[in-house]
Amino acid sequence: MTFAATILTLYPDMFPGPLGHSLAGRALAEGLWSCDARNFRNFATDKHRTVDDTPAGGGAGMVLKADVLAAACDAVGYGRPMLAMTPRGRPLTQARVRELAAGPGVSILCGRFEGFDERLFDARPIEQVSIGDYVLSGGEMAALVLLDACIRLIPGVMGATLSGEDESFETGLLEYPQYTRPVEWEGRTIPEVLRSGDHARIAAWRKQQAAADTRLRRPDLWERHDGVRVGTPSGAQRREQDETT
Repeated sequence: MTFAATILTLYPDMFPGPLGHSLAGRALAEGLWSCDARNFRNFATDKHRTVDDTPAGGGAGMVLKADVLAAACDAVGYGRPMLAMTPRGRPLTQARVRELAAGPGVSILCGRFEGFDERLFDARPIEQVSIGDYVLSGGEMAALVLLDACIRLIPGVMGATLSGEDESFETGLLEYPQYTRPVEWEGRTIPEVLRSGDHARIAAWRKQQAAADTRLRRPDLWERHDGVRVGTPSGAQRREQDETT
């Protein structure tokens, strides 16, 4: 099954962009995924093909129009998840990436200007997604990030089927430190345990390093991981509980 990606954007020439190279590019050429970028300006109905207007209530910038974007989304359909890239969305997680990658594909709406008319999300089944707590010039770069995260998980894209299992976020922790030859470089050596050939010791060391690095570098991840490990609700579980109470 081909993973189909449809992108609604003002700048369709930005796609596939960097995803036309390396593993993703090879997978695209082999038909493991497809890329269809469409200009949602084509769904504007006035002679100037207007896609935005001034914010209701005043303020700086322009807001993308609900009627134009709804028409674009309706033309694509909702047989696949329809995602809108926006800093107001729910943070993207590796768990959500795995879910998307296992499905038939995604449709992605790329924001611009001051964002979307909120009525679009009230009227259509669109999932708002953020890739981080910062602001980009538009949703296209965020869409590329999301697609890259999904494409690498499509069967046949990565050379080694196990190469992604120990990576950061797959287990809720950062990945353990990696080393390669030469054994010594600028007076620094590869840890002895990694040269021991003792696979049980190596696995234990990697697990311990992953936990230690996560506690030090990402205490937010460690808190969630440790909470799940000892049986307390995760952030997602707490949200679900809040929504049902």
